[in-house]
Amino acid sequence: MTAPPRCFADTARVAAAQGVPAPSLQMPSQMPFQMPSQMLPQMLPLLAQANQADDDRLNDLIRLGRELVEAGKTSEAIATYQQASTLAPDNARVFSAIGFLQAKQRDYEAAVEAYEQAIRLDARNPDFYYALGYSKANLNDNEGAAEAYRKATQLKPDYVEAFLGLGIVLSRQEDYAGAIEAYRQVLTRRPNDARIHESIGTAYIQQERYPEALEALRRAVQLSPRQGSAFLNLGVAFLNSGNVSEGMAALQKAATLEPRNGLIYLQLGDIYKAQGNLDEALIQYRRAVSVQPSLTEAHRALGELYLERKDVLAIVAFRELLELAPEDPDAHYYLGVALSARDRTDEAITRLEQARNLYAQSNNEEGVKKAEDALAELQRNIRP
Repeated sequence: MTAPPRCFADTARVAAAQGVPAPSLQMPSQMPFQMPSQMLPQMLPLLAQANQADDDRLNDLIRLGRELVEAGKTSEAIATYQQASTLAPDNARVFSAIGFLQAKQRDYEAAVEAYEQAIRLDARNPDFYYALGYSKANLNDNEGAAEAYRKATQLKPDYVEAFLGLGIVLSRQEDYAGAIEAYRQVLTRRPNDARIHESIGTAYIQQERYPEALEALRRAVQLSPRQGSAFLNLGVAFLNSGNVSEGMAALQKAATLEPRNGLIYLQLGDIYKAQGNLDEALIQYRRAVSVQPSLTEAHRALGELYLERKDVLAIVAFRELLELAPEDPDAHYYLGVALSARDRTDEAITRLEQARNLYAQSNNEEGVKKAEDALAELQRNIRP
């Protein structure tokens, strides 16, 4: 038994004549979300209150909160602003300050709660919606984040950061047309931003619109000739267009620029494997695992190639994959196959049974049958 061919992107069309596998993308959803520094309210001016005692206490808390923020004592600053909120429960900016600091501490659920309260008090502030979108995006609530980002852009039509955030979360939801539209809004204000051109190009690849992808990605590498991910995605676009030589050249350039990016070597390995150059494919897969040990697809590809070559190192590769993805049924299955090939029957049965159970949990009937067939074959080969 050998591992089946691997395919990265369901939407990627590859010219069959070249025999090139569907390439791996570095997607815009991998771009980091950032909270602009101006989101920390310069706010909280001294507030006049009817009650002089409360007024003095509130001003003292605001002053102390600012000092704590400047000193890097975020938790203490949050507690101080929360005290201030009890004295000024109708002040949206107090809650926005709390939300900002909660987000800074990566407590995004608390940040969402604080920003929602700020919005209840002031529903016309686009910064509050942006920050709410930012916090929800970091919780992978992409639908909620998109709604908040859209509201921010409605209130402030030139809000570049909100359009950028919207493009990212729409890409996560596979709404590539919407993502492209959002990114193009960013380009109207930042026409020479290479990362935005790259993001548009990767979205076009997902739509299988390769001429448009090539145009956007060529512009990206022109603007940022040392951006390895742009060359990686340019290579993907060339390969999907059937231009293997240009695709390989772009990937080699990407590897030169980003020698620690395992995705590049993984893609090169796939191409060499498709061309029948298994020795070179093995070199590239090993390199991918070496430079990026957490890249599960690299371990999977390496294990599959070892299995195809009937190499005992397939066992090592799939064990390493299981350390990264212990609930991966395919990893258990192929480890079982590799163990079986070495007559390690008891271990193989354990792995195949685990694979069958995991396939069943995900309602993968084909996987269940595959595991059961392998178990039955093992049982037949066991001598009484």
